[in-house]
Amino acid sequence: VQPLRAGPLHVRRSHACPMASVLICGGGNAAQVCSCLFGSRYKVTAISLYGDEAERWDQAVKEAGQMECTLAPQQKTVKAKPDRITKDPICVRECDVVLFTVPSSFHEQYFAALEPHVKDGTIFAVMPARSGCDFLFKKVMGHKASKLGLVAFETLPWACRFNEWGKTSTVLGTKETIGAAVVPPAGKSVTEVILKLQGLLGVEPMIVECPNVMSISLGNPGQVVHPGITYSRWKDWDGQPLAKKPLFYHGADEFCASVLSGISDDIQAICNKLKSVDPSYDTSQVKTIFDWYMASYSLSCKDTSNLQKAMVTNSAYDGLCHPMKGTEDTGFTPDFQFRYLSEDVPTGLCFTKGVADLLDVRTPMIDKVMLWCQDKLGKEFITPDGKMGGKDIGYTRAPQAYGVKTKKDLMEFLGLKPALNPLLPVLAVAAAVIAILAVAKPKIV
Repeated sequence: VQPLRAGPLHVRRSHACPMASVLICGGGNAAQVCSCLFGSRYKVTAISLYGDEAERWDQAVKEAGQMECTLAPQQKTVKAKPDRITKDPICVRECDVVLFTVPSSFHEQYFAALEPHVKDGTIFAVMPARSGCDFLFKKVMGHKASKLGLVAFETLPWACRFNEWGKTSTVLGTKETIGAAVVPPAGKSVTEVILKLQGLLGVEPMIVECPNVMSISLGNPGQVVHPGITYSRWKDWDGQPLAKKPLFYHGADEFCASVLSGISDDIQAICNKLKSVDPSYDTSQVKTIFDWYMASYSLSCKDTSNLQKAMVTNSAYDGLCHPMKGTEDTGFTPDFQFRYLSEDVPTGLCFTKGVADLLDVRTPMIDKVMLWCQDKLGKEFITPDGKMGGKDIGYTRAPQAYGVKTKKDLMEFLGLKPALNPLLPVLAVAAAVIAILAVAKPKIV
C-alpha cells in the first residue's frame, strides 16, 4: 500500500501485483469507493445489473476524467477509475476476485447472473454477507460451489458515501478490524485467500478470520443495529410528519440500547445452544453488540463507558439520519421500505430466528422487533405465536427457506457432531462388568 501524503493521491499500479483483476458488483456508496480506491492499484471492472446504471456511471466517469475518493480521517484524496464499467456478466471470466457491495436482497440476482460464466478458483468476497450467505451460495452455484471460494465479511470496511454519483465519494471512517469467514476454493488455503484480500484492503481494516460462516451469520451487526434502532425510534410514532430528519445512530437513547442488547442476548443464547450440541463448534467470535462496537470503532468513540454512549459519540456516524420520505415543506415521515428493514430483517433476523427455532431457543426481543418490523414491511415471516413459519418465509434467508426443516438437517449442513452423553462411557463399562459377572457366575446344581 502506498503511503498517504499531502494533496491528491495518484497511485501507480504495481506490476508485481498478485491479483490480476477484481470485479466490483453494485453502484452504490461502497461500490463507488471500492472502484476508486482499488482502481488505483489493481485492474478493476465494475458491474451493475440495475437498469442503465452501468451506462450512466461510465458516462459520469468520462465527463470527470476520473473518480475521486476523499479519506476524511486522513484528509487525503485518491484519484483513479475502473478499467471497465459494464452490465455484462460475462466479464467475470477475466476476474480472480468478485467483490459484492450490493444490498443482500440483490445477492441472489448477482450470483445467478455470474454463475454461467465464472471460472474455477474465483473468490467471491461478500461485504457485508449478512446472514445465511453460504446457504444461498450453495443453492445458486450448485456443483460449482466446491471449486469456488466464498469469503463472508461481517460488514463493510468503512462508513462511506458518494458525494456526486459516479465521480466523487468520501470515506467517513475506517474500521480497525473486520471479521471474515473463508471457504477457500479447491487447491487454495484459507491463509492464501486472506492475504490476497488483505492486499486489496491495505493496512486497515485488518481481516480477522472467523472459524465458520455461521459466526458471520449470527454475528451480523446489521440485523441488530438497523431494525433495533428503527423499532426503538418509531414503535410509538403517532404518524405525524417531522420538521427535520432525526439522527439515526446519534439519536439512540437508553431504551434503544436496551433493545439492541436484548437482540444481542438472544443471539448469544443461540451460540450457547450450538456449543451444547457440538462442543467443538466455535462461535466464540460472535460478539455482543457492545463488543462489536469496541472492536470496530473504539478509536472513533469519545465515550465507551456503555453502548449508548459509544453510539452517540462515534464520529464515524456524524450526520447520518433515519431514512425518511418528504421535504422540508411537507415534513418528513420514516421510510420503512429502506434497506434497514427490507434487507436486514429478511436476510438477517429471519435467518437467526430460523436457527433459533430449529434449536428450540427462545428469542423474546427478536420476536418483539420482528413482529413490528414485518408489519411495516407488509410481510409475514413469523407467525403471531413467534414461529418461523409465516407465509412469506420464501423471501427470507431462514434455513427453512432452503429446505433445512429440522435440527438434524441443520446439523448435517453445518457438519455438527452431537456431543456424547458424559454418562455413556460409565454406563458402557457398567454394562460390560455386568455381562462378565453374568458369564462368570457359577451355576447352581
